[in-house]
Amino acid sequence: MVDPKPKRRRRWWIIAVLVLVIAVIAYWKHSGSKAPHAAAAQSVGVAKAVAGSMPETVEALGTVTPTATVTVLPQLSGYLTAVGFTEGETVTKGQFLAQIDPRPYQVSLEQYLAQQAKDAATLAQARSDLNRYEILQRQDSISEQTVADQRFLVQQDAATVQVDQANIDSAKLNLAYCHITAPVAGKVGLRLVDPGNYVTSGSTTGLAVITSISPITVIFAVPQTELSPILARVQSGAVLTASAYSSDDTTKIADGTLTAISNQVDTSTGTVNLRATFANANSALFPNEFVNIHLLVDTLQNATLVPSPAVQEGAPGSYVYVVNTDDTVSVQNVTTGPTDGTNTVITKGVDPGDVVVVDGVDRLKEGSKITVAGATPAATPAASGAAGAAKTGKHKRKHMSDTGTTTPTPAPQ
Repeated sequence: MVDPKPKRRRRWWIIAVLVLVIAVIAYWKHSGSKAPHAAAAQSVGVAKAVAGSMPETVEALGTVTPTATVTVLPQLSGYLTAVGFTEGETVTKGQFLAQIDPRPYQVSLEQYLAQQAKDAATLAQARSDLNRYEILQRQDSISEQTVADQRFLVQQDAATVQVDQANIDSAKLNLAYCHITAPVAGKVGLRLVDPGNYVTSGSTTGLAVITSISPITVIFAVPQTELSPILARVQSGAVLTASAYSSDDTTKIADGTLTAISNQVDTSTGTVNLRATFANANSALFPNEFVNIHLLVDTLQNATLVPSPAVQEGAPGSYVYVVNTDDTVSVQNVTTGPTDGTNTVITKGVDPGDVVVVDGVDRLKEGSKITVAGATPAATPAASGAAGAAKTGKHKRKHMSDTGTTTPTPAPQ
């Protein structure tokens, strides 16, 4: 006879397992249905869109170029007897720089002067003879051929005196060349020849190099796609301001103006060279130095500005999170304009007065509940400033803020 107890025990184990499974499923459904209602509001930072001005600026890398670079070369040969400048000195045009031994050229001048005196006396004698011959001719006491020959002799002697005068002028010019002066105003570089050396007119090394540094220019290249607005402004008579910044693009060095635009596009780079001129009275710009140029092309007025961190990029394009009156957010597609890294112009999608999220956007989605950080739920969100976004590469249009731009002020934290 089979014992019924093992069958009853298996039945109770099966019932217990079924009860446990049903309990787990019920708990999972119950907890899952309450999760959405338990989601907490996200704490975010906000800013109010404002109306203001936004300068449109083209930024490019440029090279400081002197208005004149002159290598001082000897124009005749001789021993260098004196140097009248200090290395690195700023000289004026016509200032004494060096002296070549003038004595050989002084001797040549004296020889030419003596020769001219001799030839002048010969000319005077020939003219005197011509006068006597003309008197005798009128008395029919001398042949006409003799008088004509004497006139030709006077002309020859007069030409000889002119040659002597040219030799004298040349000798005086050589004496002037012995006294070397600065051809332009500027800064003298290192001395290339020491006193006592024999210099020649065929030398290519020169005595020194002078560069004009006040005023000075910067040559920079912009993409051909950025040229049209620049040409339009220049052709309208506008004077475009160019600011020179340090190589790291953080410190302004000087302000100048755009003075020239090249007449052709470089086909190898697709860029056009422009020249800006700077007064450089303090010599802050140094020849051949690399600087960043910010060329102010135009200024947008009454533009809608939001802090740059508020603008997001995604599958729908550019968008912002707009704060609704019920403390929720909505995704708003926007069309952006110029930016200065701190603020961005919104041309479509946001109006002045709209409140946008600038901090904590990575935790949001359409309809998310929010609380403003550092403010009570009933408080009106204040306009907030945003940290500047990273700058893009060179030759890309930039938009630099000026002191007249209305920018959002920081919100309470």
